[in-house]
Amino acid sequence: MTGPAEEPAGRPDEDLPARIPGPRGAADDLAFLPAPPVKLSHRVLKSLLGAWALAACSPEETEAVEDHLTDCAPCADEALRLRDAVSLLHTERNLDLDPLLRSRVLQGCLGRRPARIPVPVWAAPYDAETARLDALLNDFGKAEWHAPVRLKWYEDEHAASQRTTVAGVIGHLLTVDGLVTSALGLGDDPDGPLGAEPPRSPAERTRRYWAALATPPDRTIREPWREQSHTLIRTVSFAGQDAPASAVPYGDFSLPLRDALLDRAFECWVHAEDIADAVDYPYDPPASSHLNLMIDLAARMLPATLAGRRRSGLASPPRGPVPEGRPGRSLRLEIEGAGGGDWYIPLDSPAATGSPDHSVAHVALDGVEFGRLAAGHVEPEEAVAGQEGDREAIRDVLFAAAALSRM
Repeated sequence: MTGPAEEPAGRPDEDLPARIPGPRGAADDLAFLPAPPVKLSHRVLKSLLGAWALAACSPEETEAVEDHLTDCAPCADEALRLRDAVSLLHTERNLDLDPLLRSRVLQGCLGRRPARIPVPVWAAPYDAETARLDALLNDFGKAEWHAPVRLKWYEDEHAASQRTTVAGVIGHLLTVDGLVTSALGLGDDPDGPLGAEPPRSPAERTRRYWAALATPPDRTIREPWREQSHTLIRTVSFAGQDAPASAVPYGDFSLPLRDALLDRAFECWVHAEDIADAVDYPYDPPASSHLNLMIDLAARMLPATLAGRRRSGLASPPRGPVPEGRPGRSLRLEIEGAGGGDWYIPLDSPAATGSPDHSVAHVALDGVEFGRLAAGHVEPEEAVAGQEGDREAIRDVLFAAAALSRM
């Protein structure tokens, strides 16, 4: 004898969604009527609290759980604890894309299939910094392009500055990058703002460019700057090891092409920070490997800069002659953090070599702080995190680092 069918354990009728009765066909219109609200048991609703805290419930389940929480104090307390726990799993993130995302995606792609024509290692910092600045400029409106910016650098023993706008800074980068394009044989436009005989000095090029413009620069400056930077990267990438070895003239001095690209990467980073400060937007330092290359360039330029300041009476005299290529009195420059390392700066002659055995002073600086010192954005007396040894040598090197800066 068969008795009434027993309901499956754990699945009472009240836990099942309500269905619209009636045969199919003539009553099909009833299928379009909204279904009654889902009624779930306390046990089922309690089991859904974790999914609700993770926002993983369906709309119907969410509504049922939230209705239940208004009547059930124990479940409401449990829901609050779960919601707090979930909040600890999710850190707050900026909605803006990471400026390094492009580089990481490219690096991942190239790791699987190397580029047929890779960017040289010494040009990678310029490629990365121009891409990061371009990403910053991407969403600028008219107001941001005309936001005031003050360019800063160091002259002799004093800080100097020049007021311009965001668009003016991009014009400055455009025209000074033109020194590298000329060295690559791409040339300056003889009918452009710089004229048929453009100056070699970065400051003079910039001033002539600004003065020649009929109206203040605006957002239209972005496209020629982007095109020029892309052309530079394409040219040195296609040239590879056969890239021209000729020096890039900077007025009073020259730099090999590889160092000139590092210099342009450094200035791009510095001025991108100027722009980000002007529009009150955060901006990260360069990648550590790229910052290390920039710091290395500055360290290699310090002995000649120190000698130039000595000839001008701005630095202490040498303690004695040092034969070319031989070790002499040195300062240990220790860079901590991003781009870190140790450099030994010869103090008495740029022809001498730095040596730990002849070290008379030690200066420790954060990598980003040293970059800002070399950009003239930090006073020499305020830049040192730690110093030891010959005070005169320390002062000479710190002021020489600030003297690397220019407009």
